[in-house]
Amino acid sequence: MSETTSPLSEGELALFDKWWAAANYLSVAQIYLLDNPLLREKLTLEHTKPRLLGHWGTTPGLNFLYLHLNRIIRRDKSSVLFVAGPGHGAPGVVASTYLEGTYSEYFPEITQDAAGLKKLVRQFSFPGGIPSHAAATTPGSIHEGGELGYSLSHSFGAAFDNPDLTIACVVGDGEAETGPLATSWHGNKFLNPVADGAVLPILHLNGYKIANPTVLARIPTEELLALFRGYGYAPILVEGHEPDLMHQKMAAAMDTAFAAIAAIRRAAREEGSTERPTWPMIILRSPKGWTGPKTVDGLRTEGYWRSHQVPFSDLTKPGHLALLEEWLRSYHPESLFDENGTLLPEIRALAPAGHLRMSDNPHANGGILRRPLRLPDLAPHAIALSAPGAVTGEATRVLGEWLRDVMTANQDQRNFRVWSPDENNSNRLNALLDVTDRQWEAERFDYDDHLAPEGRVMEILSEHTCQGWLEGYLLTGRHGFFSCYEAFVHIVDSMVNQHSKWLKEANETPWRRSISSMNYLLTSHVWRQDHNGFSHQDPGFIDHVVNKRADVARVYLPPDANTLLCVARHCLESWDRINVIVAGKQPEWQWLDMDAAIRHCAQGIGIWEWASNDRDGGPDVVMACAGDVPTMETLAAVSLLRRHVPELKIRVVNVVDLLTLQAKEQHPHGLDEATFEMIFTKDRPVIFAFHGYPQLIHQLIYRRSNCRNFHVHGFREEGTTTTPFDMTVRNHLSRYHLALNVFRRVPSMAAKAAYATQAIQDRLVEHRLYVREHGQDMPEIRNWKWETP
Repeated sequence: MSETTSPLSEGELALFDKWWAAANYLSVAQIYLLDNPLLREKLTLEHTKPRLLGHWGTTPGLNFLYLHLNRIIRRDKSSVLFVAGPGHGAPGVVASTYLEGTYSEYFPEITQDAAGLKKLVRQFSFPGGIPSHAAATTPGSIHEGGELGYSLSHSFGAAFDNPDLTIACVVGDGEAETGPLATSWHGNKFLNPVADGAVLPILHLNGYKIANPTVLARIPTEELLALFRGYGYAPILVEGHEPDLMHQKMAAAMDTAFAAIAAIRRAAREEGSTERPTWPMIILRSPKGWTGPKTVDGLRTEGYWRSHQVPFSDLTKPGHLALLEEWLRSYHPESLFDENGTLLPEIRALAPAGHLRMSDNPHANGGILRRPLRLPDLAPHAIALSAPGAVTGEATRVLGEWLRDVMTANQDQRNFRVWSPDENNSNRLNALLDVTDRQWEAERFDYDDHLAPEGRVMEILSEHTCQGWLEGYLLTGRHGFFSCYEAFVHIVDSMVNQHSKWLKEANETPWRRSISSMNYLLTSHVWRQDHNGFSHQDPGFIDHVVNKRADVARVYLPPDANTLLCVARHCLESWDRINVIVAGKQPEWQWLDMDAAIRHCAQGIGIWEWASNDRDGGPDVVMACAGDVPTMETLAAVSLLRRHVPELKIRVVNVVDLLTLQAKEQHPHGLDEATFEMIFTKDRPVIFAFHGYPQLIHQLIYRRSNCRNFHVHGFREEGTTTTPFDMTVRNHLSRYHLALNVFRRVPSMAAKAAYATQAIQDRLVEHRLYVREHGQDMPEIRNWKWETP
C-alpha cells in the first residue's frame, strides 16, 4: 500500500484523531481514576484508585480498530461484530461502547455527562464494578476475554449460517501463541461464502506479552506474510506509529479488506464460483501502549512490555502523579467533552446508529434471535421391548437417527449443527449424513465421504476448535450438539470454565437474553475403551462440570437407548445450561420401553420394581447404579445374589440425572430429604455402581442422613488394553465385586455368605486366567442375560 494513500479528508482525519483521543482518554481514566474524570481540578491522590488494575498496552490499538470499523459500517450499512481477543482489553471496548451511547442505554445510571463519566471510570476493576476484560456485561461482546486463545474460533462459529454478518476479530500476538488460536486460523477452510458470514482476522502485532517479546513480532516480515498466505489468507500489513499516517493506512486497509469480502460474496452468490476464496486479513503492527508515556523513571515504556498492564502503579512515588496528569491531559479532554461532560456531537457522529453500532448488534445478544428447535417425536425411534433386557441396541446409533430427523426438521431455519472432532461416525451418529454432509471448503476428491460446502456436520481434529465454533454459534442465537470421546473432552476443560462463567454473568445481567444450552454427548467411554487402552480411559469430565454453578451444570447417565433419547430431547429444549450426557455406543441390553423411559427421565431417579424383590417389608440392601455399564453389572450382581441367597431383599435404584443426589438446597434438581430417604432408606447399606470416580458420589451426598452407608464402586484409575468385563474387574465394578460387597455390608449375611463368597472368588480367578488365554471374556459373561424372576 502506498504511503501516500489518503482515503480520509483533512476534516475526517481531525475527527478521527479526536474520537481516538477520547477513547484512549477514557481507557486511561478507567484504569487510574476514582473521581475528577474530566480533570476539571488538579489531579490528587484522592482522585485515583488505591489498587491499580488493568491492561493498557493493547487498548489503544483496540480503540484505533474500533473507530476504523465504524467508518466502514457507516459507509456500507454493514452488520459487523467486534471480537476483542487480546486479554483484558475492556478499557478500550467499554470506552468505545460508551462513546457510541450504547453503554448508557444498557446501563442508564452511566449517563452521558460528567456524573456518568465518574461512575464509568470508578466501576472499572473495582469491587462491585466490571472486570478488566470484555465480558457478558460488555455490550456487543460474545467473547469472554479472561483467557486467551478462543477469539477466532468464536468468530467463525458466529459466522456460520449468518450470511449478512461480518465478524472483525482482533487477535493479540500473545494470544496467537496459544494452541487453540493457532489451529483456529483453519476456520477459513470451513466457511461457505454463499451461506455463511465473513470473518476478518486482525492480528494486533504490538510486540510483547507480559514480560517477553511475542514470536510473531520477531520473525521477518516476509516470513510472517508467507505464514498467513500459507494459511489461505491475503494479509494486508499496516505498520507505523505516527497517528495521522496510520489513520490513512488503516482506512485504506479496511477499504481493501471489505472490498475483497464483497467481491468474494458476489462471486459465490451471484456468479456461482465454487473455488475456495482467499479471505483478507489485516496485520496491525503498532507500538504497545501507543500514545502512552514513552519512558517511566528513565525506562522504556511505550513500545515495550512495561506498558502491558499499568505502566506505573505507585502514584506516591515522586513525579508519578504529575506524569499521570500529563498523560491524561495529552488527550485534551476539554476539546472532546462539553461543559456537561457530554461527548461533542461532531465526534459522536462517527458512530453508526441503532443496531448498526457494534455494541448494539443483535447477534451479540443472541438470545434475542434464538428460535426454539423443532423436535420430532421420539416414538418412531424407540426400541420396542417385550420385557426388560429382552433385546440389545446401540444407544448412540439410535440417537443419531433421531438427530437426523432434528436436522431435517430445522433445515430451513439453518439454526442447528452437530460438532465432533473427527468422531461423528465413530460415535455412531452416521445417520446425520443421510440428510447433510460434513462442511468442507478445502480441496475435495470424488471418492471423499460426505464433504460439501453446505454441510451441517462440523468435524476438525481439534476439540478446542469444535468447542469454540459451537460457543460462537450458541452465543449468536443458534443450537448445537457436540459428541466427543469421553477421555479427550478434557482438552476443553478450561473453555468450559470460561463458558460457565459467561453464563453466570449473563444470567445476572438484566439485558442479556437466554441462549441455547451447550450439549455434550460423551461416548466411547471409559468402560468400553478396551481396544484403545489406558490413555482413552478417563471419566473425570463430569467431576469438572459438577463443580460449576448449580444453575448451569447438568449431568445425565442414561442406561439405554430410550432413556438417551428422552435426555437428548430435554437437553435440546433447554437454555443457559451445560448439559453432559454419557452414553455408550456398543450393543448393550435395553431395559425400559419408551413410556417407562419417559417416566424415569422425568424424575431423574427411580426404583426399578421389576428388578427388585423388597416390596413387602423393605430392602436389606439397595443396589444403586448410574451409567449403562454400571447398570448392567448391577443387574448381573442382583442375579448372582438371588441365586446364592434368594432370601435377600434387594431394591434396585437407577440414577439418570446425577444431580438428583445432591440436596435440594444445593441443586435445583436435588431430591428433598424425605424422598431421598424413601428411595435409599435411612439406614440400609447402599452398594452404588457408578460410571465415574467414586469420590464424586460421596461429594454429592455428604449432607444426606444415610451417606455413611453408601459404598461406591467406580473407576479406580486402573486400565489397559483388555476385555470389556476385565475393565470392570480391575476397577472393582464387576458384578462379582458388587455381590461380594453386599455380603460384607449386610449384617444378616455374615453367617450365610461364606460359600457364596468362595464361589465368587473362584470365578474371579477363573476370569483372570481365561481372558489371558483366550483374549475375550468368559461365555457366562458374554452370554449373560437378565431373567425376570
